[in-house]
Amino acid sequence: MASKPKSPIDGDMIRELAALLHDNDLSEIEIEQDDFRIRVAGGVSAVNIAAPVQAVAAPAPAAVAPGASGAPAAGDAARHPGAVPSPMVGTVYCAPEPGARPFIDVGDTVREGQTLVIIEAMKHMNEVPSPRAGKVVGILVEDGQPIEFGEPLLILE
Repeated sequence: MASKPKSPIDGDMIRELAALLHDNDLSEIEIEQDDFRIRVAGGVSAVNIAAPVQAVAAPAPAAVAPGASGAPAAGDAARHPGAVPSPMVGTVYCAPEPGARPFIDVGDTVREGQTLVIIEAMKHMNEVPSPRAGKVVGILVEDGQPIEFGEPLLILE
């Protein structure tokens, strides 16, 4: 019986990365070594470890009938010509403070430069301005949701 290659990533490495994350006020840290990758993110209770690419079979996406949902799929929304992508990694806030009215709602008409959402990154609040004037036809994020760079925030037409 062939033995499985040992991962260069162990429990001590995970603890060291978590300590670096905490000590340096980072939101996440990712390290890749050979065919192994580890990502530790603050504020979540899980650690993601990826095995060698050839050893992991990706699940097939579930078949969904077109138009079955009112919201576009994330991949479809990213390709929409009116999609407004996130300029950074962070946490999205839809209002200036908890309990306040959101910056925008579906159906609102916005002007270029108007604040659409706030993204908190590294404990800094960053306003995301509208890149153009238009009508908000879909908001693709929820208040307090983590967001990745380039992930669509909303659709403007």
